[in-house]
Amino acid sequence: MAICGYRRISSATQSMQRQDLDGCDKVFEEAVTGAKRDRPQLNAMLDWIREGDEVRVHSIDRLARDLRDLQNIVSTIVEKGAQITFIKEQLKFSADEDDKYSKLQLHLTGAFAEFERSIIKERQREGIEKAKQEGRYTGRKATIDPDKVHEMNSSGMGATAIAKELGIGRASVYRILEATRK
Repeated sequence: MAICGYRRISSATQSMQRQDLDGCDKVFEEAVTGAKRDRPQLNAMLDWIREGDEVRVHSIDRLARDLRDLQNIVSTIVEKGAQITFIKEQLKFSADEDDKYSKLQLHLTGAFAEFERSIIKERQREGIEKAKQEGRYTGRKATIDPDKVHEMNSSGMGATAIAKELGIGRASVYRILEATRK
């Protein structure tokens, strides 16, 4: 029986060390949003665990910010014959235990994590909108050189070939070419 841990942070200002996972044989760590299901270290951990293993996670919101994802991940772990322990919430799930109160707490805490994520996104949208109105938000810096696109187009290259050569989307090429025609 092995004990593994899973740590996730979603921003550079957060610290992995805050998520206490003492006593683990192996710890899987990643810096990615919990709203994304495609997380390499999470997938590696799910592949790594075997029957009888234990997965430790500091708190439910570190595993997932989406209730459906949370349920699927916990089910995957339990179906493999492993158990999962959420340290902060003091919850444990395994195939042997069928505690309806723990399941209720998992669902409620997961729903709150999802709700919190939606509030964060809403505040972010409001902040961006306000910054745009004040002229402080300009978006990210352009990564495409319009002169290069025009030069390639003038030499007879089509939009698909330009996009492939520059590693950008064809729609981006059309957008640049259209902007100069106006």
